[in-house]
Amino acid sequence: MYILVTGGVGFIGSNFIHYLLKLNLDNIKIIVLDNLTYAADLRNLDGLDKNSYELIVGDICDKELISKLFSRIDYVVHFAAESHVDNSITSPDKFITTNVIGTHVLLDAAIKYDIKKFLYVSTDEIYGSILTGSFNETHNYNPSSPYSASKAAGELLTVAYGTTFNLNYNISRCSNNYGPRQNKEKLIPHFIDLLQNSKPVTLYGNGSNIRDWIYVEDHCEAIYTILISGVNRQIYNISSSEEFSNIEITEKLLKLMGLDKNLIDFVEDRLGHDFRYSISASKIKNDLGFIAKTNFGDGIRKTLDWYQKNN
Repeated sequence: MYILVTGGVGFIGSNFIHYLLKLNLDNIKIIVLDNLTYAADLRNLDGLDKNSYELIVGDICDKELISKLFSRIDYVVHFAAESHVDNSITSPDKFITTNVIGTHVLLDAAIKYDIKKFLYVSTDEIYGSILTGSFNETHNYNPSSPYSASKAAGELLTVAYGTTFNLNYNISRCSNNYGPRQNKEKLIPHFIDLLQNSKPVTLYGNGSNIRDWIYVEDHCEAIYTILISGVNRQIYNISSSEEFSNIEITEKLLKLMGLDKNLIDFVEDRLGHDFRYSISASKIKNDLGFIAKTNFGDGIRKTLDWYQKNN
């Protein structure tokens, strides 16, 4: 069972590799493909037996490289993506190239070599904002940023390849991840980094924007569950159903670190800033038996501890 993990040196991809190897499964061979952009860090693979995976440095847009890799794999877990919303506003071209064209290159190779499953790792941001209730997998796309639009485009390509070329695929849509190995451009590790040095943290608007947060290892378990048990051509939301506003997240970090609220600096809101993301994980629970295990209180303590030890 040869699994290609794209973006496997990034945050979620590397945690997924750690998760897979902890399972001690004899029949899995892991090939990691990563372009080693700023968001990747080779230290994310520290602690792993180098004989337990094969690392290929390359671009998912490289058709020749992708063709060679796909000739010897069975499954694809496609994490590779430009993912920082702020960057998508200032440089949307990079997001279109990687998230749309790169996905297209992978899908072409998946058809050519008749792989067993293509798992496209997407985001809850494709739904856009919702004031009350939660989105389920049947709701329409309503992306607000170039990032979420590019991820939605990748989803649509995947669905089209399933319909037109009979590709066996799954799509996962996950809420906000947090945990070890996340790039410091993201809210929680960025704030931890600043607060460790008693520097102020900036919040968009009044900090009331709400997100559903899931510990990254729980997300990895869900991905593996979908890879092994997901029904062909089905989409699965992944969430913990633990929602917090940005100001609540910030105050929790301040309390854990024994710091004062005067370190919060409110700034002008981001363009196209969705107010609330919320997705229902009922389908993956009812159909595949997955439930996120880590409550936010435990997860944020483990996350803070990891960054304090690995700063």
